[in-house]
Amino acid sequence: MPLTPRTSPLSRRTLLRALGGGVVLGGLAGCGVPAAYVSAGDRAIPDRSATDKRLTWANWPLYIDTDDDDSTRRPTLDAFEKRTGIAVDYVEEINDNDEFFGKISPALMNHQQTGRDLIVISDWMCARFVRLGWVQEMDRAKQPNVTKYLDPLLRSPAFDPGRRYTVPWQSGITGIAYNRRKLGREIRHVKDLWASDLKGRVTLLSGLDEAFALLMQGNGVDITKWTADDFDEVCDQVEKHVRSGQIRRFTGNDYTKDLVTGDVLACQAYSGDVIQLQADNPDIRFVVPEEGAELWSDSLMIPDRAPHKANADRLVDYYYDPEVAAELAAWVNYVCPVPAAREVLAASKDEDTAALAENPLIFPDAEMRERLVIARDITSKERVGFAKRWNAIVGL
Repeated sequence: MPLTPRTSPLSRRTLLRALGGGVVLGGLAGCGVPAAYVSAGDRAIPDRSATDKRLTWANWPLYIDTDDDDSTRRPTLDAFEKRTGIAVDYVEEINDNDEFFGKISPALMNHQQTGRDLIVISDWMCARFVRLGWVQEMDRAKQPNVTKYLDPLLRSPAFDPGRRYTVPWQSGITGIAYNRRKLGREIRHVKDLWASDLKGRVTLLSGLDEAFALLMQGNGVDITKWTADDFDEVCDQVEKHVRSGQIRRFTGNDYTKDLVTGDVLACQAYSGDVIQLQADNPDIRFVVPEEGAELWSDSLMIPDRAPHKANADRLVDYYYDPEVAAELAAWVNYVCPVPAAREVLAASKDEDTAALAENPLIFPDAEMRERLVIARDITSKERVGFAKRWNAIVGL
């Protein structure tokens, strides 16, 4: 398994997230100029799916199952093409949410085709697309599997109630990873990161969208309706721990290197990364703090003026067949958005595959699910000021 399934170490932690296209567009909207917004009537064009049996799908690198003997083959996608006769041009071109936003936003804001029928981006960026009217509503009549099998925890985020415009591709948890043997004790709370024996051995994620929710939860905040005061309180706390030397540094996905070497004993981390680290080092643990942790997703969307929308709707639903979802989950090892896939994996004759069904970082158990929450996203009006303060703390 690749250690970092869908992004290079620092690519998702860039200044562009805070100061790039989204802030510019948000600033225009804040001035009463909805320059980029696309109204519902302008989002679709005549669909060619019935006569043109193909679609183009943009995704992150290494974020789909591949054949063990031939990495150019993708078994689940190959099976879809064979079953439906729809040819899929699968492009691994998304390495950073903001970079991809910059690539396709000129077409979208100018009511032009993007050249893609289906894309996968992180939910905080999906929120921006939904607000701008840059995506088309999914056709649930063509997605019975999504209707039946989508995890209830993921069904109605604040930015897209009812998941009308987005469908989770894979999900994950932002929690705390630590080395149990070297630390010599367990971590149960966010506040445990500030213990004296961890001074200089703690890292936090540098990305604003990735970091803030867990820290707020440590303060007892309901992250579905957090406020600017909650954000300022977190920033005050983080500044204090930076000055004291408690926090070693802020990281992208490269926190995994520090955790493996032992330079860091505890850190903010993604559940999918830790699963892979545990394969080589069972002393590395992942915890959903008792105060809770953030549940996030990378989601499928159909951009405006996609010429093969019906084909895209059909592909989305295909991946919600529990058999297909199970095959994908066994490869990518993120939180599966299809809980019914657990029974499929549990029935496998292969012991290692069957064991995945019992992994709470792929299929969270009932106790863990009670502590998982989807955070309210940062709005365009909030982003400029919040990013300015956060980036000053992080050093961006």
